[in-house]
Amino acid sequence: MDNRNSRLNFTKRALDALGSQHSSQRTYYHDTTVRGLTLAVSPSGRKTFCLYRKIQGRPERISIGPFPDLTIEQARGVAHDLNSSIAKGINPADGLRTRRQELSLEEFFHEQFRARHVLSHYKSTRNVDSIFNSSLKTLAKQKLGSIRSRDVTKLHVDLGRERGPYSANRAIELLRTMFNRATEWNLFHGPNPVVGVHRFREQARRRFLHADELPRFFKSLDQEPNSDLRDFFALKLLIGARRSNMQGMRWDQINLQRATWTIPANLTKESNEIELPLAGDALKILKTRRSNTSPWVFPGGGKTGHLVEPKSAWRRILKRAGLEDLRIHDLRRTLGSWQAAMGASLPIIGKSLGHMSTEATMVYARLDIDPVRKSVNTAARAILKAGRVLAKKESRGHE
Repeated sequence: MDNRNSRLNFTKRALDALGSQHSSQRTYYHDTTVRGLTLAVSPSGRKTFCLYRKIQGRPERISIGPFPDLTIEQARGVAHDLNSSIAKGINPADGLRTRRQELSLEEFFHEQFRARHVLSHYKSTRNVDSIFNSSLKTLAKQKLGSIRSRDVTKLHVDLGRERGPYSANRAIELLRTMFNRATEWNLFHGPNPVVGVHRFREQARRRFLHADELPRFFKSLDQEPNSDLRDFFALKLLIGARRSNMQGMRWDQINLQRATWTIPANLTKESNEIELPLAGDALKILKTRRSNTSPWVFPGGGKTGHLVEPKSAWRRILKRAGLEDLRIHDLRRTLGSWQAAMGASLPIIGKSLGHMSTEATMVYARLDIDPVRKSVNTAARAILKAGRVLAKKESRGHE
């Protein structure tokens, strides 16, 4: 402790006056009211409250906060609490040292969470990395123990306003999982700051291709110069599988005789093997593609070996067709919607799309593939018929 110190009854007027005299050394002033409460004044005039006490024979200086951001009354309250802990044999400085050694959110994510959780529980790290880097960066440098519920609430509200409820909800879900794992691995001690932060209500997306849109869609699809992507989008519509599974479709997963496609458990969202029926027109497309020698149905030139990014072609198709607000995933919803319109039951639709919710799993498991194939075929024929018949009517109308 610097010997340039004195005792002083802390008042705002007295502390405001300190530091006006120039000094090349830090100066300490001790409160006459609360034991150990000290004000440190730096040569630049910055004033900081701290508690200076000998604890278990060793001098400790515990930072409390800056003046005047922290009032004298607040500083005395903190100092009183620290003195109470010391009287109980607790050294508050030990906790502070532990927090300084604690990992930041960013360090925990990269050094622990990705290796110990993400790599073993997710098919790809790309989506998790994207959520962390884009949505949690404002908390990245904070120590785990310094993140409070109010910080998470503010982040959630800000993300909801700037990027929408879906992105905001995915961010706090990831953050909640991170804190749960940190607690489980004894790297974080305290309540999970995400608990009590309620998700935004999400509006379920209902977009699909309607009957009057199908002729334009198929006409534009026929005009697509890339035959691989023509087949890709046609199959996406007729099978209704998820895009990642369609892109990574392999010939050894397809049984052309049984007209089925078996997606391995490690490649599905629910981590269960899924068997999907192949409708007649889907089967025709696959048979014409079987001549390629690649193990992939849709080969690609990148390191994955298969098609990776079909968005450019998708934009071309939509522009030619004059369609807006249609996503690639909406093709999956289109098949399910047309099945419903043709009278298919929800369990049949669920199995045809590979849904595996916990409530419906047992129902799906009892269904045979034949009625599911019949439902998919019926819906697929209706989709193709609507596209072709209406296109002919429009063509005659222009004659």
